[in-house]
Amino acid sequence: MYQIVASDLDGTLLNPEHKIAPFTRDVLQRLAQQKINFVFATGRHHIDVAEIREKLAIPAYMITSNGARVHNSEGELVFQQDLSADVIRGVIGLAKDDPALHIHMYCGDQWLLNHDNEQLKEFHDSFSYHLYDANNPPVENVAKVFLTRDDEDHEALVKWEQCFNTHFGEKANVAFSTPWCLEVMDAGVSKGHALKAVAEALGYQLADCIAFGDGMNDAEMLAMAGKGLVMSTSHEKVKQALPNNEVIGSNADEAVAHYLEQHLLTPLVIS
Repeated sequence: MYQIVASDLDGTLLNPEHKIAPFTRDVLQRLAQQKINFVFATGRHHIDVAEIREKLAIPAYMITSNGARVHNSEGELVFQQDLSADVIRGVIGLAKDDPALHIHMYCGDQWLLNHDNEQLKEFHDSFSYHLYDANNPPVENVAKVFLTRDDEDHEALVKWEQCFNTHFGEKANVAFSTPWCLEVMDAGVSKGHALKAVAEALGYQLADCIAFGDGMNDAEMLAMAGKGLVMSTSHEKVKQALPNNEVIGSNADEAVAHYLEQHLLTPLVIS
């Protein structure tokens, strides 16, 4: 029996409309009733995830910004690892003149963006971005910088991945959360290392964890957990990186919830 369930959100636990579907909600609440610990493990901002957790009404740790922030079930910040000022200035300095790029930052309690993009708001209920000046970006309390494109051109972003690894390889962890979202965190930041810290805080080990994900930013967590499950809709690079990990269904079919109900939950007794 696994004691901790950790799951990515977009492409994994959330449906294609980026919401918690009713069956998934029911399963997560039953997990809480059976005292199985649940952990959100996502690239999203902690305020955004806290809203989801509140609607679910379950106690849960939150690994956010790909592991750069960890909050406990009471909402207290228990870990943070900021991106260095040199890397922040370097990444934005290299990318700011490409008009196709949207350059985002998670800074403190804010989501910052270098210019308006209305379609991004569909991913979030109430948490939204503020604009910042790419020529004078904030450099303190920054969890991550990430890049997107309206045309979702993965290969164009791969070139930026290669560029950032060349310039900042030992100072940064550069990873795709989705094929169209390239993220830059401080070196050593990952969902896997954050999950290890959460497990130990709860009195367990990684062997006691089961994890679900679909992105390259999930790879460490899926490799390090006692069992790591890959979504069928994951990018081929994820499946190639984890060839021995079990592949389950899609987020559209609520595959995570169905797996948890089948393998972890005690069957409901109807009297």
